Amino acid sequence: MLEILEDSFVSTTGIRLNPADRRRSQRILLPIAVRVSGERADGRRLEELTSTLVVNAHGALLQLREPVSEGQMLAIKNMTTGEETNCTVRDISAVPGGLMEIGLEFTEARSRFWRVAFPPPDWSPRSPEAKRFVSPTSMSENLTRK
Repeated sequence: MLEILEDSFVSTTGIRLNPADRRRSQRILLPIAVRVSGERADGRRLEELTSTLVVNAHGALLQLREPVSEGQMLAIKNMTTGEETNCTVRDISAVPGGLMEIGLEFTEARSRFWRVAFPPPDWSPRSPEAKRFVSPTSMSENLTRK
């Protein structure tokens, strides 16, 4: 499943963010298995396997059971590639089921971390270059009319 989110972003909790809060890069709904690790407030090791909900060139949105705090430093490992990078917790929202939706930002630019080619910031599904989805039904109807 690969879906590009347009001007504003709707979180999994259904909250629509203001289009004025545009991001530096396009967000893509893409589940990728990751391991998040770091240190709890009491100094014990934190480690949790999860998957991303949304990725972009600057970080990810995911859900964790482990409590974390804004500004906390974590490491995230892409389980597909084995690549690991440091990140900072930028946003936390509670979601049903005792989970927290966590917005992570890479501490260094890592546009290739997810192995996705992100569209330029000014791109939109309404752009002339965007390919339109054609259902198999409408395609066969167009072929039989010719």
